[in-house]
Amino acid sequence: MKDKSLVIVESPTKAKTIGKILGSNFSVVSSMGHLIDLPQKKLGVEIEDKFQPSYVVIPGRKKTLSSLKKEAKGIEHIYVATDPDREGEAIGWHIKERLFQDKDVKRVVFHEITSQAVNEAFRQPRDFDINMVEAQISRRVLDRVVGYFLSPLLWKKIARGLSAGRVQSVALKLIVEREKEIGRFIPQEYWEITAEFKNKNGDSFLAKLEKVNDQKPKIDNKEEAEAVASGIRAKDFTVSNIEKKQKRRYPYAPFITSTLQQEAFNKLRFNASRTMMLAQQLYEGIDIGESGPVGLITYMRTDSTRVAPEAITEVRELITSKYGGHYLPESPNIYKVKKFAQEAHEAIRPSMVNRPPESLSRYLTPDQMKLYDLIYRRFVASQMVPALYAVTTVDIKAENYLFSASSTELVFDGFSAVYNSNNEEEDKKNRIPPLESGETLQLLNLLPSQHFTKPPSRFSDSSLVKALEEDGIGRPSTYAPIIYTLIHRDYVRRLKGYFHPTELGTKVCELLMEYFPKIMDEGFTAAMEEELDEIEEGRIERLKVLEDFYQPFKESLDFAQNNIKKEVVETGEVCPQCGKPIIIKWGRRGKFLSCSGFPECKYSKSITTGVKCPEAGCGGELIERRSSRGFFYGCSNYPRCRFVSKALPDQKKDA
Repeated sequence: MKDKSLVIVESPTKAKTIGKILGSNFSVVSSMGHLIDLPQKKLGVEIEDKFQPSYVVIPGRKKTLSSLKKEAKGIEHIYVATDPDREGEAIGWHIKERLFQDKDVKRVVFHEITSQAVNEAFRQPRDFDINMVEAQISRRVLDRVVGYFLSPLLWKKIARGLSAGRVQSVALKLIVEREKEIGRFIPQEYWEITAEFKNKNGDSFLAKLEKVNDQKPKIDNKEEAEAVASGIRAKDFTVSNIEKKQKRRYPYAPFITSTLQQEAFNKLRFNASRTMMLAQQLYEGIDIGESGPVGLITYMRTDSTRVAPEAITEVRELITSKYGGHYLPESPNIYKVKKFAQEAHEAIRPSMVNRPPESLSRYLTPDQMKLYDLIYRRFVASQMVPALYAVTTVDIKAENYLFSASSTELVFDGFSAVYNSNNEEEDKKNRIPPLESGETLQLLNLLPSQHFTKPPSRFSDSSLVKALEEDGIGRPSTYAPIIYTLIHRDYVRRLKGYFHPTELGTKVCELLMEYFPKIMDEGFTAAMEEELDEIEEGRIERLKVLEDFYQPFKESLDFAQNNIKKEVVETGEVCPQCGKPIIIKWGRRGKFLSCSGFPECKYSKSITTGVKCPEAGCGGELIERRSSRGFFYGCSNYPRCRFVSKALPDQKKDA
């Protein structure tokens, strides 16, 4: 019997960090992620037998499984310390069920990889939470059933090799519908009139025309703007009202997964996948010199803003010592937790607040440093007092015309001493000089300005995650994978930080919306997420959720299978090899031209962009191609011409 205890985690980095904390009495090994899953090439779910999943060892992972079994030989105590969420619970449970059914395997859970948190967790091991496992199995079965049965319909209608996912398809719908909304949008012209006034001391400021005859002015063109302006110029202008008040700007809650992804995009331009990769590195452990690997932040997949009492105590002490008692609220700030948030989880925060970003600059990469700094500042600021502003609003009357000006001035910086919001600069734009009620002002200038209404913006990583969260679609662990999957399938492309649906993505979305409106409904998908949460909380049985979902899904599936027909788009060209019509086909890489006599005739060629190859004497046209590094344009005369470019020649200046 070996004296050591065995600890199983997901990653080598995490194993190294925990191994250093636990010491020589523990052997800490990595499973390298999932080892057990549904089979790749068949459904793997016995629908008629209460949706029983048939799990198998993932191809290529048998060696890891054998290694774990060998490590456990003769060991009495085995601990599973995988991540503290459904997926981590399921990874550990599958290992236990596959390898250690005859052993006493305990589950250990912590939300930060620090000596105190890890040692405390090992003093209080628990059994596996079967409700968490059931919730994860339910999600996996739902996703497999939807993907397995929907994908062949896409093959039948569009092209082989395409796939559809339960949650990703709803996210695709949001992007496609936004693109259609933008396409339908017709800009409307409107004009605003701004006046420049001077007070009796010679100080000038700007004010905007707000009302004419007590109504908001509607000025549609230049002629109307000039007519309004000419009616204003000869008037006398008087300060009719001055209102001064104080406004508090409250600190933001510490990060949860969705807000971290949003803010990392807004402030650092990190996409969701990059943010989560960096956060995982900071969580699992960074080597900081003599201390060795240390987990620098708490677990990064969370929807809870809860903060451990000891962390609150530490940050309050830091605020008092570094900024002074007037920056500290009388009692800790408590933030609202959304419905179904996992209360056992914590917000994303530094594991030790006495490790400021500047003290770690030698050990972190530039991107790790940026993200840690963001997390650190957000957490410290979340436990500070509000910022205080003096807001001045001035009304200026000239008979039936009313102008208004406002300015905001910082009185006390509060939390913004640590964490600035993006709209701080807006407050500094217009300063109103000292004025008195009844004071006559001199009109220096009238400035009519033309504007056009703008279409809704395309989704970015930030705004898409926000929309998914607000609609209840997905959970903290799924936001980044949803976006990654849509891009990987080429249903969506990220151009200059914003998502554009491809023609292929639009076709897939329209097909699914036509035949599976319920699957594509945001409310239905959100309700499914809530039912998964209820399974985790033990309030509902897995079988009921799956049966309630499958019956209406099967009806839609049967209808689609009987009615979907492949559309044939003829080009008017004939095949140079057999004389049959050339048609447009779809593949995983987009459209191409093919002989309608396939498979007897295998003639095909790419569809060009119509842009001539810029190489002298080539005569070819540029074709969009895809490599492991992304999309690029190559010449139709390849390999004779090897011209390549990341953008079409006339697009380069805009790229």
